[in-house]
Amino acid sequence: MFNIAVKKGHENVSLLGIGAYRPQRIVSNAEVCEVLDSSDEWIYERSGIRNRRWISGDETAKSMAVAAAERAIKNSGIDKEQIGALVLATGSWKTKIPHGAPQVAHELGINGIAAFDLASGCGGFGYGLGVATDMIRSGSAEYVLVIGVETMSVVMEPTDRNTAFIFGDGAGAVVVGPSERNGISPTVWGSDGENSAAISQNYDIPAYMDRAEALQAQGADAEQIGRMVVSMEGPRVFRWAAITLPKALGSILSESGVAIEDIEVFVPHQANARINDLMKKNLGLGDDVPVANDIENTGNTSAASIPLAMEEMLVTGKAKGGQLALLLGFGAGLSYAGQVVILPPVPVETSF
Repeated sequence: MFNIAVKKGHENVSLLGIGAYRPQRIVSNAEVCEVLDSSDEWIYERSGIRNRRWISGDETAKSMAVAAAERAIKNSGIDKEQIGALVLATGSWKTKIPHGAPQVAHELGINGIAAFDLASGCGGFGYGLGVATDMIRSGSAEYVLVIGVETMSVVMEPTDRNTAFIFGDGAGAVVVGPSERNGISPTVWGSDGENSAAISQNYDIPAYMDRAEALQAQGADAEQIGRMVVSMEGPRVFRWAAITLPKALGSILSESGVAIEDIEVFVPHQANARINDLMKKNLGLGDDVPVANDIENTGNTSAASIPLAMEEMLVTGKAKGGQLALLLGFGAGLSYAGQVVILPPVPVETSF
């Protein structure tokens, strides 16, 4: 008989630093409505969005991910050579092969580390944070870089009233590592594949390729062929959220061992400001507990929204490093993931 070695990790894990990148181009509701049959008032009333950021010039998902990661590493105070793994949460990376994480690691100067993409829609950052935390606790890595990055402007249809006004681009990153006291609760996560079609692509990849080939043979141009884009059934998603998210939030608090009265900051996924306010009310959070509202000027950035929202709250003083925050990401899959965390220090290197 033989015994396979077991690594011993760190029981206490925390967010050591945070960084973000926001594209230079600010797109107002008025600009969106130049091609979308809507109005500034209608968009703001239903979503809480006034502006969003879209990539332009030489900005890409990779450049944003690298910039956010560099800031997170600097703000953590650790040497980048100490990072043993990189988790890239994204649903809009332009290629499936090769995946993005190794490219980002190479650009950061840490080529050779474990690096992988994680696709879980708008819940991607929560999933990535859960995986990173468990890697450190198991001994698979000592420090892990978790990045959420999206270029949603590239994968949405600008005339679709269900999606065109919602999405924005950006990247947020955190360095996760061992700490004197635990700063990240066990992750509560789940999915509902029965309702997965509520947020989907208009074509699967083989179907789109077959369609494009057939139309090209008929002499169609690029505009006639169209694009592969995100589609969403808003009412169906809302019904799922109304049933699923209250249970998820209750489970997060239960698993964390923290009372609702101890929560000092609420950072939900930036899908809809009205839904977030409703969740706060239903949770019974005090009026003095700030709720992230990065959606107003950043839009819904899917897997990047929670780290972007955390960074905004810390930079603007709405939240402070060391405070206890409740996180919850949710969306495509349909899936969700959340934790209670101690917020990282206020970043010195910021996206503002």
